[in-house]
Amino acid sequence: MLTLALILFPALAACLLLFTNGSMSRQLAFGAALVETALVVFIFNKFLPTPASQFGFDYPWIPSLGIRLSAGIDGISLLLTLLTGILVPLIVLSTFNRNYERPGTFYALMLFMQSALMGVFTARDGFLFYFFFEAALIPIYFLAAMWGGANRIPVTFKFFIYTIFGSLFMLLTLVYLYYQTPATATSLHSSAIVDFYKLNLSASAQGWVFWGLFIAFAIKMPVFPFHTWQPDTYVESPTPATMLLAGIMLKMGIYGLIRLLLPVTPLGIETWGQTAVILSVIGIVYGSIIAIRQRDMKRLIAYSSFSHVGLMAAGVFSQTETGLQGALIQMLAHGINVVGLFFVADVIYSRTDTRQLDQLGGITRTTPKLTVYFMIMMLGSVALPLTNGFIGEFLLLHGVYTYNHYIGLAAGFTIIFGAVYLLRMFQKAMFGPTNARTESFADLTMSESWVFVPLVVLVFWMGIYPTTFMKMTEPAVANLMKFVGNTAISMK
Repeated sequence: MLTLALILFPALAACLLLFTNGSMSRQLAFGAALVETALVVFIFNKFLPTPASQFGFDYPWIPSLGIRLSAGIDGISLLLTLLTGILVPLIVLSTFNRNYERPGTFYALMLFMQSALMGVFTARDGFLFYFFFEAALIPIYFLAAMWGGANRIPVTFKFFIYTIFGSLFMLLTLVYLYYQTPATATSLHSSAIVDFYKLNLSASAQGWVFWGLFIAFAIKMPVFPFHTWQPDTYVESPTPATMLLAGIMLKMGIYGLIRLLLPVTPLGIETWGQTAVILSVIGIVYGSIIAIRQRDMKRLIAYSSFSHVGLMAAGVFSQTETGLQGALIQMLAHGINVVGLFFVADVIYSRTDTRQLDQLGGITRTTPKLTVYFMIMMLGSVALPLTNGFIGEFLLLHGVYTYNHYIGLAAGFTIIFGAVYLLRMFQKAMFGPTNARTESFADLTMSESWVFVPLVVLVFWMGIYPTTFMKMTEPAVANLMKFVGNTAISMK
């Protein structure tokens, strides 16, 4: 029942927020988000590191069709629920020095999205997973369309078309899998994800299922060449929406690869997995090169995120325990780092009215707190040892290198390129002479500092003592990889 509370509480709080206004809206939203954080931390502390799903619920939804409201938390979903529970209150807190029109609606959409994300990461029924996958799209669309930049309408329309197009592929694939399950005495078929795992599909059928799911998840992450919606959407969206997109929402695609594609199509991955890995690595290199050329801080961070996601996808398709473990750890680390970097860009924009690096400089002279926090978030993103980014990237590169030495070497450029564009961004924004925009730059306020403090704690906690998180995921990862290996052998 704790899982049900995780999903319903933000939605109920969002409904209440629709009837509030002014500062009451953000205070109520922040309070509700903190309650959700407390619930997530309680679940994390009570979670037993076993492969089993825990804290779940299971109710009939459409009994005659075998579709159920079923959700629970295992080691694979645990870190994603933790990430969602931690980041949302920090994203809400980051808005305390900003004013948004119709604040009740603004914060309600954020909590509705949190509810849908919790549903995605805990669903045990294929159609329930699809429902929440689509439900998460609606709040972010309105956040971007109503509070975004000057080009928000065409940009959000492109984003909406891309994601709906991908979701159509997933729906068709889920319907196909549903009809492959055996009928029972009480229902036509089953849409339970665990029943999809048991299907004995031919190699040809798994190939089609692979592409149906891969396209849907590749657009959401995104992976090259399905990424063209991402940079403009990140730039035009209000920064809280961008944080939700980059910090949490893109993880739905990687999670989908792990939860559905990997165990359902082991033979499809044997046939097409290398193609997916190559596309992911192309995205790593391409995204990094484009990021080096960017002058807008927000767009640079967007391409950086695109590059990092490519490495996570490659780690999943490496079909190694270290690669899969690295993807889970890196999803948590990337969410922490990218939210911190986007908030840095937002703080700088709020004081200078620009994100162009050639119009900044000398900020560090008057901002010791911002400088330190910016540096820590940047070093976490470039995978400096003892920071959170190092653990995930090391495991990912080990997994990809084990899969293919040459592809692993190409993927390793993410560390070199990442250092180039992020250190360059830090240097251009923070050092050098001041100008009219930056000479009176004010340091962080109290509420802004409190956004960074938990992020910095997690950067070093994950970097110094990653066992806290890895021990929770290891049994589920080992069990999944054993199942995938045994299933592939039995199907041949």
